[in-house]
Amino acid sequence: MTFSGKTYWLVGASEGLGEALAKKLSAEGAELILSARNRERLEEVAGALPGRARAVTVDVSDEASVRAAAEEVGEIDGMVYLAGVYWPMPATDWNVEHGIKMADINFTGAFRVLGHVVPAMVERGHGHIVLTGSLSGFRGLPGAVGYAPSKAGVMALAQSMRADLWRTGVRVQLANPGFIKTRLTDKNDFRMPFLMTPEQAADEMITLMRDESAFDRHFPAAFSWVFRQSRFLPNWAYYRLFA
Repeated sequence: MTFSGKTYWLVGASEGLGEALAKKLSAEGAELILSARNRERLEEVAGALPGRARAVTVDVSDEASVRAAAEEVGEIDGMVYLAGVYWPMPATDWNVEHGIKMADINFTGAFRVLGHVVPAMVERGHGHIVLTGSLSGFRGLPGAVGYAPSKAGVMALAQSMRADLWRTGVRVQLANPGFIKTRLTDKNDFRMPFLMTPEQAADEMITLMRDESAFDRHFPAAFSWVFRQSRFLPNWAYYRLFA
């Protein structure tokens, strides 16, 4: 698949993985609409890209904001949902505000945006949707009582959409990254194996997006096997190893 001449809406494009992916898609000829809450930062990113790009602000936690942004964006060939927030949070140190924000931005925000994107793509009979899950969504993890469930929801959402849409001409894909060096992971006070740069993660996403036969991609590959295989461990073994 080529991106030249295609229009993609990147939701969560002001920094980190979103910014890195914008640079790569723009270099491959895609016209981009960049969204996040910070217009000034979005315009900086758009201005630094080699191809055509414009900024459309959106707060994915607010339905009115999402509706207005979708109307301004108009018809698109693809949408990549990259918006996310994160705080480390064990169940022994519960923070309701942080937990709700993670659910509302990471999962419910995606659902809001999709509500304004999917119907139009189905009606036209073509489109491309990429959702950003996480390796942490495969099975419950310590210190992730807010984040892991939100990403597990995104993963299940993508899987359900794939089941419904695979004969409609609307292609659905799921990217599950591990640790990416951003301001979010800077909050962690533990060692993060196989820590990727945003550029490395964006390369993985571009590889996924190019492959029209692939549904999902988990990366880094070696690290992803730990999480993918953990699903097959019995509870007594899993919690002894991970808890």
